[in-house]
Amino acid sequence: MGLEGERCNCIPTRYRVVVLTSLHARATTLAENSNNEIAVTVLFFGAARDAVGQGEINFVLKGRPTTATALAELLEEFPGLKRFGRSLLFAVNQEYAATDREVRDGDELAVFPPVSGGADEATENAGPVNTETASVSSTSTSNAIESDKNSDFFELTTEPIDVGAIARRVVLPECGATVTLDGYAREWTNGRRTLYLVYEAYAPMAVRELERLGREVHKRFEIAHLGIVHRTGQLEIGETSVVIAVSAAHRGAAFEACEWAIRELKRTVPIWKKEVFEDGEVWVEGEEPANQNLQR
Repeated sequence: MGLEGERCNCIPTRYRVVVLTSLHARATTLAENSNNEIAVTVLFFGAARDAVGQGEINFVLKGRPTTATALAELLEEFPGLKRFGRSLLFAVNQEYAATDREVRDGDELAVFPPVSGGADEATENAGPVNTETASVSSTSTSNAIESDKNSDFFELTTEPIDVGAIARRVVLPECGATVTLDGYAREWTNGRRTLYLVYEAYAPMAVRELERLGREVHKRFEIAHLGIVHRTGQLEIGETSVVIAVSAAHRGAAFEACEWAIRELKRTVPIWKKEVFEDGEVWVEGEEPANQNLQR
């Protein structure tokens, strides 16, 4: 019994080797992890991609990185990004990130300049001034309607946009007005003739930002439905780049919601516009979202 008990408490030699090998491998892994090096994917968009020369890289970060330290390492690796100064924006896993957000192994990072805000109509001094048209049809109604967010839609497409079809998707019998904004490519910008436009989007993040925008519209305005469709790729002059359609019981709320939505879209949704002129090309940069500048 004693010998059998001793045998039960002993680990056979062949198993000892396996256990020791496993412990050694684990110790080696822990030693490697003690360096706190992590691997991430970094995406570049718009003019930032041009500065780096590629749109996606695998990158190793050292220490315990935050968004701020990660950007600092990327600036050292790609000095061309430094020309953007403090305007570069940063996203982690398709969300705008604060400077102190921790970056983890396997995260997807994105680096880009402010999204394409476009020019304010008041600053245009040559060529067609109005880059967007709004049409409205209204009837009087005294009954309030409940919003149905489940019927909202937010889409990106590379195909030509049928403005009328988009507008009809938000029409309800209970609504008294539908406002439709049609933003299209114009021929002249600040005295320069445009040949065509190119729109680029960080697609998954853009859709998420449009959905956030939609939720905010419902909080701010008494509307029923909201639909936004934005085109990407190359657009010829006169082709529609974005359509926003809003339906509401009364036209006032629909107008206000549509105006607010286009301004917010141009401020936060990661879509960039390149204008190709007869004598060159330029990425259009808008204002940066509040509290998103990593250099502050």
